[in-house]
Amino acid sequence: MDRLNRGSGPATNMENIILDVREQDEFAAEHIAGSVWVPLSQFAHMAPGVLQGMTGKKVIIMCRGGNRARLAKEQVNRLGFGGQIKTEVYAGGLVEWKKRGNPVVTGKTGRLPIMRQVQILTGALVLSSALLSLAFNPRVAWVAAFVGAGLVFAGITGFCGLALLLAAMPWNKTKPETGCNGGCCG
Repeated sequence: MDRLNRGSGPATNMENIILDVREQDEFAAEHIAGSVWVPLSQFAHMAPGVLQGMTGKKVIIMCRGGNRARLAKEQVNRLGFGGQIKTEVYAGGLVEWKKRGNPVVTGKTGRLPIMRQVQILTGALVLSSALLSLAFNPRVAWVAAFVGAGLVFAGITGFCGLALLLAAMPWNKTKPETGCNGGCCG
């Protein structure tokens, strides 16, 4: 896989296409030039149209560390593209890509990544509901149970409604300053 984008050309002009499944804020902060962006949280909705243009090609699926890329590869097969597209997960994700000295396009973001926002919000909800249930009313503990159930659901399905909600918030609506348009960089 060292052949991937070792030169200066964009990822989509090579024999391999790089499919980045990280969320918008992560992609805006840094990504591989020419990579195609389809966030895992919207993969089932966005991927069919994008994947149709990749039939017969080798697609390297990339995320930060590899876990979301594996989930995306499973979804490619579930969507019926497994026999039409040769997919491979880039082991170690963007972290490994950068360790190997490969280039990335960096943008400027002044906000926390969506998943960190999810972690902070869910942690605060669980902690505050636990404390409030101890101090005032035990029924408040149901808030923690609801948040826990949402996290389990997100872990099983790969769909996080809270991440989508936070992504729609005004403080997360800034456009990437990378010159990207429509999810692809050239």
